[in-house]
Amino acid sequence: MKKIIKVILNISFIFYLSALVYLLFLGSRGYFWSEISLIEYLKYSSNFVPFKTISTYIMAMFDGSMNMDIPIKNLFGNLFMFLPMGIYLPYYTKKLSKLFTYSISMTLLLFLIELIQVITRLGSFDIDDFILNMFGALMGFCICNTKVVQKYFAIV
Repeated sequence: MKKIIKVILNISFIFYLSALVYLLFLGSRGYFWSEISLIEYLKYSSNFVPFKTISTYIMAMFDGSMNMDIPIKNLFGNLFMFLPMGIYLPYYTKKLSKLFTYSISMTLLLFLIELIQVITRLGSFDIDDFILNMFGALMGFCICNTKVVQKYFAIV
């Protein structure tokens, strides 16, 4: 039974990583502007002001100024996109089972993803995406450290 559970975990992790790569780099993106410099692209497509888009989406949810799909997809999509990482990484890498090392690793990973999106012009740098992704990853980490999940992982 242990082997079956490990195989299922491994396969689900591969599917998760594939979906993550697709969503972050291969999905429909409207940002490819090859006619401007990277600096101009960074200037026009980036958000360096924390909570700027988050507050815009929250306000839009309350005042109806935007189609509800947009704030829901952006807020909850970014929040839950990295939640599984908080479960998988500590499971696969025991060094990341401590909050400090996990947080540092996720911070570096998320900034690397944002940087790759800007350099490849397959996305934009958005500090709010980083905040929501990090919060989701930390939620996953907290879930991973519950007694129920720890008991389950001890079996596997």
